[in-house]
Amino acid sequence: MMPTSTPPLLTGIGLAMKNLSERQRVIAQNIANSETPGFKAREVNAPNFSSLLAAQDKGGKPAVARPHITLSSGMAALGARQIMSGNVIADRDVSETKPDGNNVVIEDQLLKMGQIQADFATMTSLYRKQIGLLKAAIGKQ
Repeated sequence: MMPTSTPPLLTGIGLAMKNLSERQRVIAQNIANSETPGFKAREVNAPNFSSLLAAQDKGGKPAVARPHITLSSGMAALGARQIMSGNVIADRDVSETKPDGNNVVIEDQLLKMGQIQADFATMTSLYRKQIGLLKAAIGKQ
């Protein structure tokens, strides 16, 4: 039996869909906390596809990498704050902050939710087309 592996394109689509799902969850939390005093809107980091590039380069170093930033004492003295851990980060694309410190704007969040829906539909379409091509290649269509 031949070893099987997932084609890199399908792996990339899967990573993108997982990221979109996580973004949808975080934006739903933002909307749910839109009236919570002091709540700050959150967003999710874009997926890192450098491992897919490295796999295509036959073990070489990836051509694209996300920078890693650590907070120095000088940066903290100037008022910088450490980015939240994991993929969830503070949303930098906010249009206003309410007097109670909450910076969630429902309209902004709904626009993001619409973009996620469109991106997810695109990824689903790409996935279906790739599966169709694979089925055609092995004669199962």
